[in-house]
Amino acid sequence: MVTSSARNKRAPRKTAPARANPNGQAAAWKIRPSGGLQILEAPALAQLDWLVHGFSTRRGGASALESLRDGRKAAEQVLNLGFTDWDTRDRVLGNREKFFAAFGAGKMRVAGLRQIHSDMVHRADAQATEQVEGPPQGDALVTRDPGVLLVVQTADCIPVLLADTRQRAVAAIHAGWRGTVKRIVEKTLGRMQMEFGTRPEDVVAVLGPGIGRCCYEVGSDVAKEFHAQFAEAREWFEGPFEALAAGENDPNWLPWLTMRPPGHAPPPLRAHLDLIAANRAMLVRTGVPAEKIFSSGYCTACRTDLFFSHRRERSTGRMMAAIGIQ
Repeated sequence: MVTSSARNKRAPRKTAPARANPNGQAAAWKIRPSGGLQILEAPALAQLDWLVHGFSTRRGGASALESLRDGRKAAEQVLNLGFTDWDTRDRVLGNREKFFAAFGAGKMRVAGLRQIHSDMVHRADAQATEQVEGPPQGDALVTRDPGVLLVVQTADCIPVLLADTRQRAVAAIHAGWRGTVKRIVEKTLGRMQMEFGTRPEDVVAVLGPGIGRCCYEVGSDVAKEFHAQFAEAREWFEGPFEALAAGENDPNWLPWLTMRPPGHAPPPLRAHLDLIAANRAMLVRTGVPAEKIFSSGYCTACRTDLFFSHRRERSTGRMMAAIGIQ
């Protein structure tokens, strides 16, 4: 088994409603108080009595994060689950222990990764092996062994949890834009098919809190990558996708080639990317039924009262998404 390892002042945003699934039913995710924390649960997984799962929020915990609130610096007690520069290792380990206990996984073996925004998928087994250099590099884990808790860390990227209800296998995926463009959810399902005989039609997929299209502004580098990989990429962008994909107004282009005097060049073009829609489309393409794919509807950048957002806060904590077989 592998083992784990100042907010800018803005006008208040409206709370995002729960996102509807393709079958028109709202995904009524629940925030459950437990052990002084607030754990986000997906009903589609909560009804499976053979597994445990949970998405952490920022509330509770022993870490002190300094942030700007109403133009003033304030220290906030938060549940930081990542080894960041501003926090201590002991506090993070204590936070993790508290988080795992809050949803009934306190006695499970934890499998984590050194996340590198890749398409690398690892299998986690019940039998632990010594990792001299720590957990392996990668961004997805799969298992069918009871007693193993798979975890991924996020602070804007999309956490994806998969459960094969027939073979009783699970997966945890960290899907940022780089992992998404490398098709990490497709490759994780492929690994589950190879290792466990998983059929996509037996899979329940949940996509946890991450940055939404409303807040995820990207440039030509991202648009070009998606345009090169996906024929339907335009559907996941809002804004001048075609111009960005063609390299127009690329900030990396040599300024003298624009033939404009200094200070007269137009601002760089930007578009908004919907990572939820992109990963949902890939899951459907692999054969997961649309009615078995659920997203939380929470944008981490909109809801920094509840989640961490690296894009909005820069210096912030890390959340965890976890899933395991009892």
